[in-house]
Amino acid sequence: MEFVFVSGNPALDLAATVGSRRDEPIDLLAAPADLERWVAECAGLPDRVSADLVTFEAALSLREAVYRLALDRVLDRPFDPGSLGIVNAAAAGPVPAISLGGAGVVHVSGDLRAALSQVARGAIAVLADPGACFKECGRAGCTRIYLDRSRGARRAWCGMDECGNRVKAAAYRARKRAPVRP
Repeated sequence: MEFVFVSGNPALDLAATVGSRRDEPIDLLAAPADLERWVAECAGLPDRVSADLVTFEAALSLREAVYRLALDRVLDRPFDPGSLGIVNAAAAGPVPAISLGGAGVVHVSGDLRAALSQVARGAIAVLADPGACFKECGRAGCTRIYLDRSRGARRAWCGMDECGNRVKAAAYRARKRAPVRP
């Protein structure tokens, strides 16, 4: 299982660890070890955390709250109060420590609670940004919500490698199968 970071924000990438939410959901965070791996692979978060069952459940709760709030933005509806409470509580936690290395490399350290707090703070920053353009992927079956930062906000898919190529390939095959008109 491979994590994909194309949403434009770690909180949205966390929400995207459940794919195909409306059809047959695929949960990439099936166990605490999966969460540990996701945090290690996510830029700006500590590279080594350990997840116990309590923090794992808190991460899943945060993931679902972020998804609901992002979907609220996509659908232009008021934020879900329960989800706001979950995100705000997570954001009030400890923050990761950062240090600058000799070659200009930033090292981020902290436990899982600090990583989740950082993710929640990122969610708040982007959800509160009135200029942020939230979209849901245009590929049927993909429910990833992403930030469209393209010129003219014309991005149609969460990522070209994941969904854009699939949509374009399907359209090409459909054109090839279509009867030729004289």
